[in-house]
Amino acid sequence: MKKTAILLMFLTIISKIMGFLREISLSYFYGATNVSDAYIISITIPTVIFALIGAGISTGFIPMFSSIEGEYGEKEAKKYTNNLINIIILLCTFIVVFVLFFTEPVVKIFASGFQGETLALAIRFTKISIVGIYFTGIIAVFSGFLQLKENFAVPALIGIPMNIIVMFSLFLSSKTDIIVLSIGTVLATLSQFIFLIPSIRKKGYRYKFILDFKNKHIINMARITIPVIIGVSVNQINVLIDRSLASGISVGGISALTYANRLNGFVQGLFVVSISTVMYPMISKMAAKKDMDGLESSIIEAINSISILVIPATVGAMVFSRPIVKLLFGRGAFDPVALEMTSNALFFYAIGMIGFGLREVLSRGFYALKDSKTPMINGVIAVSTNIVLNIILSKFLGIGGLALATSISAILGSTLLIISLRKKLNRFSFRKIFKSWLKILLASLIMGAAAYFSYNFLLSIFRESLALLASIGVAGVVYLAILPFLKLEEVENMIAIVKGKLGKR
Repeated sequence: MKKTAILLMFLTIISKIMGFLREISLSYFYGATNVSDAYIISITIPTVIFALIGAGISTGFIPMFSSIEGEYGEKEAKKYTNNLINIIILLCTFIVVFVLFFTEPVVKIFASGFQGETLALAIRFTKISIVGIYFTGIIAVFSGFLQLKENFAVPALIGIPMNIIVMFSLFLSSKTDIIVLSIGTVLATLSQFIFLIPSIRKKGYRYKFILDFKNKHIINMARITIPVIIGVSVNQINVLIDRSLASGISVGGISALTYANRLNGFVQGLFVVSISTVMYPMISKMAAKKDMDGLESSIIEAINSISILVIPATVGAMVFSRPIVKLLFGRGAFDPVALEMTSNALFFYAIGMIGFGLREVLSRGFYALKDSKTPMINGVIAVSTNIVLNIILSKFLGIGGLALATSISAILGSTLLIISLRKKLNRFSFRKIFKSWLKILLASLIMGAAAYFSYNFLLSIFRESLALLASIGVAGVVYLAILPFLKLEEVENMIAIVKGKLGKR
């Protein structure tokens, strides 16, 4: 798992860098304004709507395919895949028609503060961007299929052509018509779908028209995914409330929240998603074979590996929230007000990084065991808390309050999942995990102090951007120097892998 996860991290770095360039392009051409707010809402609507279906697909498809393939053979598993794709296409058609007929009410649900020109622009954007939902649905299935066939590289790289097309559309829209933004986004999603086709064909997949709602495999998948969809729908309600409250706090509030969340998402995508993506097919097979010892060991390994990477990233983001935002977005139409809002949101989002990461891994553990009810119940509790905190904290901290509420609820949700998983497995060693966390946190705090003092010192010598980059380098060196002394099994294994490779060379 480690070698594949490292490869996936490397590929994700490339994809995420492209994603950052996309966000930087948006902030450069449109800053944190009514145009960027309208555009972000227009792409949020199909994302949120499809997240309900997409979460069900991504969590239900992999264990169901493994189960069908093991019991009935690959031919039956591919037949199930085709049936699922056709059901998704039909469902997406209903969604598209509904949104096209009721665009304004849908936009108002997602951004109640929009009025006048901003509302009109969001409606125009949404009427185009909703079409991309077709490709998003099929991409979710194809990516899961490739991961089952142990091809993690291609799904990790689909963001590259997408981001290139989006960046080109941003530039083109600034020179021609603003509506090019939405057209480019749909074409970018289409490019992801096209990018996957050669690989799935190489793995033996061929499309056939099969539409059978009564198929027992589809019914079994529905039983797994309905609780997932309910749980995700609650999460999406929280996203909706975040955006809606942000639209009323200030112009550009949605954009600032989104930019900060993208930075938080970079850490999640780089470390958490890479590890959980590799882990999920593996633990699904273990669960199917009733290998509970292997499943528990893999989950603990994933938790500790994520903690080693995410906790120092949390400290770094909190220490350098403002310089990081200024370095990445501080140009073009991105003014000082946008800088202040975005850096404030990033600081509070950083607090919950470990919560976001652990929630992703722990939920996959339950899904592998075909228990989707427990994550759903815990998710409802966490998100209900988030909604209440959103309303309270936004009054005192503005955009930062929304980010802090999200972080607190993420930590609460992951804590509840750990408690539930320990009860389910009757052997989950929380003491071992907690001991590792204390060691990692101590190392991260030392790293953070070294980074803070070196940054303040280097500011008197270099420009702000160079001082930041040099300080991040110092932080990395300090943390890597401390890690071997922590006596963590994951670190020792990683060192052994590196030494082995150097020895072969």
